[in-house]
Amino acid sequence: MRKVSEGATPGFLVWRLSMKWRVAVDRAVAPLGLTHAQYVVVASLHGLHRSGVRPSQRRLADHTGLEALYVSKLARGLESAGLVERTRDPDDPRAVQLALTERGRATAREAIDVVQGLLRQLLAPLGGAGSPRAQEFTRDLTALLDAPLDPFGSTDHETEQS
Repeated sequence: MRKVSEGATPGFLVWRLSMKWRVAVDRAVAPLGLTHAQYVVVASLHGLHRSGVRPSQRRLADHTGLEALYVSKLARGLESAGLVERTRDPDDPRAVQLALTERGRATAREAIDVVQGLLRQLLAPLGGAGSPRAQEFTRDLTALLDAPLDPFGSTDHETEQS
């Protein structure tokens, strides 16, 4: 049987790894009544709350990389499930602030523990989460996430238009 990585481009491998991760997280958090996207929202809210931040939907969207409209939809669903409360920002009545309810905090903690187990499994082939290889992998992923992507390749696109 041929390995997936043979002859694969880095873009294809990133896509495959992200799909593998999404599916694994979806399956792992389903017993808690969450999807992967909902997990991202509750886990992010949990982390931000621990830092003393009650984010707006926009700030949470920026933090997670999700579209603001999608965060709004997820937050409404999580509010209906009793996990999130949405309130108007006293400083900006157009903005909606998000916070976990007590039940939401408990669910977030449980989900984070489950996903941390998956992360240990994912990083085991690199020597574990604290290994030099895993730390280098994290730095490489960060560098790739920080690199700007222009679907039109602005300088190449401008040259082609000339």
